[in-house]
Amino acid sequence: MSKDLVDLNAEELIEGYRRRRFSPVEVVDAVIERAESINPALNAFVLIDADCGRRMARESEARWAKGEPLGLLDGVPLPLKDLLLTKGWPSLKGSHHTSADGSWDQDSPVVARLREAGAVFFAKTTTPEFGWKGLTDSPRFGITRNPWNPQKTPGGSSGGAAVAAACGCGPIAQGGDAGGSIRIPAGFTGVFGIKPTFGRVPAFPPSPFSGLTQHGPMTRTVADAARALTVMAKPDPIDFNGLPYEGEDYLQSTRQPLEPLRIAFSPTLNGAAVDPEVAALVAQAAARFEEMGCRVEQAEPPMKDVYDIIMTYWRAGAAGLFRALGDVDRDLFDPGLRAIAEEGMKLSLADFQAAEKARNEMGSAVRQFHEQYDLLLTPSLPITAFDAGHDVPPKSGMRYWIDWTPFSYPFNLTRQPAASLPCGVASNGLPVGLQIVGPLYQEGRILRSAWNYERNYGFPELPSMN
Repeated sequence: MSKDLVDLNAEELIEGYRRRRFSPVEVVDAVIERAESINPALNAFVLIDADCGRRMARESEARWAKGEPLGLLDGVPLPLKDLLLTKGWPSLKGSHHTSADGSWDQDSPVVARLREAGAVFFAKTTTPEFGWKGLTDSPRFGITRNPWNPQKTPGGSSGGAAVAAACGCGPIAQGGDAGGSIRIPAGFTGVFGIKPTFGRVPAFPPSPFSGLTQHGPMTRTVADAARALTVMAKPDPIDFNGLPYEGEDYLQSTRQPLEPLRIAFSPTLNGAAVDPEVAALVAQAAARFEEMGCRVEQAEPPMKDVYDIIMTYWRAGAAGLFRALGDVDRDLFDPGLRAIAEEGMKLSLADFQAAEKARNEMGSAVRQFHEQYDLLLTPSLPITAFDAGHDVPPKSGMRYWIDWTPFSYPFNLTRQPAASLPCGVASNGLPVGLQIVGPLYQEGRILRSAWNYERNYGFPELPSMN
């Protein structure tokens, strides 16, 4: 029974609870068993709290027995990324410079919304130090590995969350994305992940890369992502950048026929080099939108100096983090984080203001581009997953993780919603992702297009953990 339960999506779990086919306690027991079995090899979790998970599951079970579930996620096991404040659990952020000591008596807004909806928390997932890069390894917790091939990286920074979702350790995992940290690991592990419009999901406290970061779900089905985002997007006044609450039921709006959209397809985006096999699978996926009645044409959004802009923000964010931490042993940091922080210390106010001006100009140009196109399609990544434990593909000549993620970070700068959808498996046995980018505030359109794609073409089967 436990093997069957871990394969169920959130909708199937909710229906099972409603019909009394199984209980939240049975489900969380099965999920914890799976998490404990995969963690030694894959390192998806920094904490597995079986007592907490079973206590929350018993509370959910009692609510279902009364016919009084709290919300859309009541009884659904859900791991949290170890960057978020969570009552009763330390948030160590993959760093030797955070301490487990303290009261830990506050939930970040997204955690609070999930708790209010009845989600069952049983674990925290691995992340690189302070979520600084698109990989998942840290000085404190080591290397996280890809379930498709444990020699490969799952990407990051929400790599532990992606592995959890791919392996059946809960149908939904929570991620955060400041430069691709939901979409990169979703692409490398063959799951679905969406970064909402900046401000859609309330966030607090601000990340070191504030102004870029947004929280969102990572799931095995599009409908589960829509269900989770409906909950996550509920407001919290603590977030100064929060958007006005629209109250959209993404689950309902997702399950609608796809309107005949005008879609731009950018196979390279500013001339980025793409592996030929990845390019072919992404092009095939883009063509399928024409089969679904959309008009797809090759076009690129106007993006100028985007690499220089993101590097200025990234260096400045890392430098700000170091200044906030004060006089600590810098040798204990991830060497890559230390390097960009030191580079950030050399930035001037004029450097940052120039980047901000260029960002605003690019955002305006891309917003006008979307007056013509309802969606933009690109590869999620130009490559499949490479060897774990490296910031860049070995022997690539690259220096920074941002060098191999040209399709993700531009849309953190423009604050647009974007998702990674699994669209095939390369000959090396590793998954490939299609990125769907929407205009500002159009998460529902992205989810609807992805749901219709999944309904018509399906997603590649995830690796078996049995």
